[in-house]
Order: sequence, then C-alpha cells, then structure tokens
Amino acid sequence: MSAAPPVVTAGTRGPLRVGLTGLGSMGRHHARVLASLEGVRLVGVVDPLGDREGWAQGVPVLRTLGELIALGIDYAVVACPTALHVDVGLELAGAGVGALIEKPVADSVEGARALVAAFESRSLVAGVGHIERCNPALRSLRRRLEDGELGDVYQVVTRRQGPFPHRIADVGVVKDLATHDIDLTGWVTGQEYVSIAARTVSKSGRPHEDMVSAVGRLSAGATVNHLVNWLSPLKERFTSVTGEKGCFVADTLTADLTFYSNAAQATEWEALQAFRGVSEGDMVRYAIPKREPLLVEHELFRDAMLGGPADICTLRQGLRTVEVAAAVLESAAGGHTVDLPAPAVVR
Repeated sequence: MSAAPPVVTAGTRGPLRVGLTGLGSMGRHHARVLASLEGVRLVGVVDPLGDREGWAQGVPVLRTLGELIALGIDYAVVACPTALHVDVGLELAGAGVGALIEKPVADSVEGARALVAAFESRSLVAGVGHIERCNPALRSLRRRLEDGELGDVYQVVTRRQGPFPHRIADVGVVKDLATHDIDLTGWVTGQEYVSIAARTVSKSGRPHEDMVSAVGRLSAGATVNHLVNWLSPLKERFTSVTGEKGCFVADTLTADLTFYSNAAQATEWEALQAFRGVSEGDMVRYAIPKREPLLVEHELFRDAMLGGPADICTLRQGLRTVEVAAAVLESAAGGHTVDLPAPAVVR
C-alpha cells in the first residue's frame, strides 16, 4: 500500500469551503453532492459558459479561477476538460488550495508530473477522481483479495464498452475510458503494471482512437486483458479476477459481485490424474450495501482534508495511470510491447 499523502486540516472555523470548476456532465453531479455533503460548504463554481441549466445549487457562478480562489476556499474540485487540468491545478497549488481532480489527472505524463511536484512541494492534499475505487462491488472485491479469499491472482480481465459519449472531444478512449480499468486493476490487486502491448482502432472519424485491446503483465506475475471501446451499442462494465481458489466477477453498472469457486473433483481415470485443473464449484452473489460512488469519493476526500485516513487516489497513483495509458498508445503506434519502469510509490 502507498504512503499517505501530506495532510492539511481545515482548522476550527467551520465547514470546509469548497469550490468547483466546470458544470458539464460530471461537474453538475459534483455540485449536487457537494451541496449536501456534511462538513463542507460549496461557495462558488467557475464556468465561463455560466449556469444555463441551473446546476450550480444556488452558489455564485464565476468566470475565472482567480475569482473562486479569492472566496477563500480550502479545496476545489476540478471537473473542467482534461486538457485544462494542469493549468487549473497549478494555479490552485500556487494559491495553497487542495484539489480533487477528475480522471485522468492530466492528458500527458509531463503534465501529471508537474501537478505531483506542485502539490507535494507545498504539502497540499490532492487526489484524483478515479470513481471506480468507490464502486461498492470493487471495494468489496479489493477487501476480499486483501484477505486472501482468492489466493494467488492469475489474471484480471476488463471489458468497458458502449456508444460514443459526445461530451468527450479532447482525448481518445484510452485516456478517457481505459484509465478507469488501468487504475482499478492496480488498485484491487495491489500490483503494478510492468509491461503492456496494445492495438487501437479509429472508426468514428475523430482524430483519436475509439477502440483498444491491451494485454499486460503485473508485478506479481498476473496477466491483464483490457477491451475498451466507444463502438458498441452494448454498454458493459465487466471486471473478472481469476486466481487459485476461483474467480470474482464484478459488474460495476449494477455494483454486483459474484464469486465462482473452484471445486476439487477426484478422478479414477489414470490418464487424467496428473492434470491439475479445476472444476465448477459453488457460485455466490454477495449482498453489498450500494451507496452512490460519487458521494463516497467526496466523503473520503473530505476526511483526507480533515486529517483522517487518506483513502484516496493520490496524484502519484494518478500519474502512474497516465504513464500506463501513454505506454498503451506507444505500443499501439509502434506495434511492440512496452516495458514500464517501477513507480516511485507503490499502491
């Protein structure tokens, strides 16, 4: 597990004062959650286009980040387009303001590294909104893997596909969708990517890729397979982890987690006795409390700001996801496997 990031407390002057940048498809949901989150007060929103849909929860809508900072905020949620994350994040860090930055943390490795340096050098709390870490099925899966319920992990397979979301204009499917699977794979297993090989397809007429198939290897030897695309009418969010004792399957659309256990099956057939395979055992679908992931994400970040356990995706972990995504694109462009150096901080 990674070390906790530096922590800054809010003091004793009341709720944390929070600002938001961006009122788009994610920003409006951040505003809704922040407006009712215990222990925080949403004080302003930045969106140059204004609040045409009434999503700002009645707080002032400002045109510039400087105006928001001037309100005296403790932290800001960065939900503007990915290409703006670095400039917004650096301005917040320079003003001594913490930040919860939507995923991916930046659209380039260099930008992500700049954000890590800016916040860490000032001992500011900052995190990345990798929302799948707050999905009830994946949180349960991670706890069960940590408790050894699966034994050795052999393979992680993810499928994340569906129609193209017209809100996405500045990045392709690797940086937008595949970063979910890259982060959750490392997070649930506690392992790091050591190599990746990928192929991409662009069929929608956009300048970016809209399908990727990737195969990789993790630090403890497990293999990974990712299929991600914007070309399917079928919406699917599938994660399976296969190991020594069976297979976990998580559907993150419904937040369901199912376990398929291996069963020992004796045989008297001499020709098969030497084959150490598996057979079908019990199947269990777990009853899991299903809280809204975005609310859980905000509660965890609020607690980190207040000096509590930092159960958040740190900027360094967000940087690692961007590094792996860049390796996916490098592999697809060059037609070769890319080896990744060890990260500065493990998960």
